[in-house]
Amino acid sequence: MTNSERNFELGNVKAGEANDVTAVHTNDAADDVDLKVPRLATVPRPDSIANMSDEELRHLNVKMTRKMDVVIMPIMGILYILNYVDRSALAAAKVYGIMNDLGMTTEQFATAISILFVGYLPFQIPSNLIMTRITRPGLYICSAAAVWGAVSASTAAARSYTGLLVIRVFLGVTEAVFFPGVLYFLSAWYDRSQLGKRLAALFMFQMLGSAFGGFVAAACLTLDGRHGIAGWRWLFIVEGTVTMGCGILFALIMPEFPHNAKRLLTPVERDYAVWRLEMEAGAGEAHEETTVWQGFKLAMMDPKIWALVWCGGMGQAMGTIVNFFPTIVSTLGYSSMVTLLLTAPPYVLAAIVFYVISYISDRKNVMYIIIVSCLGVAVAAYIVALSTLNIGARYFAMMLMPSVCSGPQIMLYKTLHLHMARPFPKRAAGVAMINAIGGLSNVWGSYLYYDGPHFYAAFGTLLACTVAFYITITLYLMHVRRLNRLLGGSPADQCKAMKSGVTQQQVDMGWRYVGY
Repeated sequence: MTNSERNFELGNVKAGEANDVTAVHTNDAADDVDLKVPRLATVPRPDSIANMSDEELRHLNVKMTRKMDVVIMPIMGILYILNYVDRSALAAAKVYGIMNDLGMTTEQFATAISILFVGYLPFQIPSNLIMTRITRPGLYICSAAAVWGAVSASTAAARSYTGLLVIRVFLGVTEAVFFPGVLYFLSAWYDRSQLGKRLAALFMFQMLGSAFGGFVAAACLTLDGRHGIAGWRWLFIVEGTVTMGCGILFALIMPEFPHNAKRLLTPVERDYAVWRLEMEAGAGEAHEETTVWQGFKLAMMDPKIWALVWCGGMGQAMGTIVNFFPTIVSTLGYSSMVTLLLTAPPYVLAAIVFYVISYISDRKNVMYIIIVSCLGVAVAAYIVALSTLNIGARYFAMMLMPSVCSGPQIMLYKTLHLHMARPFPKRAAGVAMINAIGGLSNVWGSYLYYDGPHFYAAFGTLLACTVAFYITITLYLMHVRRLNRLLGGSPADQCKAMKSGVTQQQVDMGWRYVGY
């Protein structure tokens, strides 16, 4: 890592140094040293922390982060578990007779899976843009969770294929708030040295939700016939009701943005929370006059975001296997109950993998290497799945698939948050674009899983998507490295780099595209 690419760790810029140099303490374990580099423009400290020493700022940072982790992450994690449990319930219900009860064909079931995204995808971008302008995003997210829980529970009342489709569309609309909204919300609280582990924690909760969903489904389906209600209907009733209750409860305690989180942070902590993110992004809130629609326009015109959107689409295509995982596992020849239980271990492994890669990413400040490593393992897993029906080999490949599907997506979202940190509306639009436009893969991907037990079309397509992901992210690497060279060059070169969206304030602060 070159000196120009080192993180400016917030709170470690020492006040009172000589005018021509600034001491910067890196957080790289390999070379934990104080460097002397030319003084760069900084965002002024608020009065409340202006006279604090480095040690006092570090103590403040630890105390504040602990509060955030104790309150924000458990709430978001539990809601994400419920989000995935609710969404994956239909796949579990297939194993226990929903197709027979509603008279569905295989193609109609695929449509029921994919039609959720008809409501889900279009509403993500406007929802995230709304979040940049409201003062209570925590209440917004939790209220949406309560509503989608109610809609999910209503699936138990479906009496026809058409009724199921209508409910699934409304479920997509209500769920559209959550995932892109949470990603944006976390980036408004955590700095770059913290965000990777929190994003990974979020995906770990997702994997635990998928694993937990298998156990919950197995438990709920034992109620089959109780009070004359089919087991798959009990599944939706139980999961939807729990989600409603959690959404209402969490709406009462979820904090909002750092600057107005009066119940969670002290005034000094609020000032510091805002200042450290402004320092890192190379722009203060006082300099932000970008409207919602200007931010959306900036995102639409940035080729870097479109490259990440394409990669996100390929990654989400790889992730479509989650919607049909019980179906694929059932080809191993076990009973319905054992099949649901066998879906859990791959997600537990994925949660462990996510923690490891996030730790490495934050520790070594790398993202590209992690992405291509996951993609390499994905290629091997798909080749094994394509080439054999051996139970041991196939299940081994399936154990790897959730990890290598979602691992690269963690790094994509982290890339966006670090490379497009300002203005806020642009970043919010970019997050939603990756999840919404990239999420179109969930629509066509749902029709790939029809030729079991081999699933040649599915695994062959996912293999092609993996290769396309690798090519695109490598081109992105080459592009941002070129921009970094320009940012470190002459004023004329810096002007060229600024056309990509970098501001003069960021140039003055020595900002760089990191992790690639």
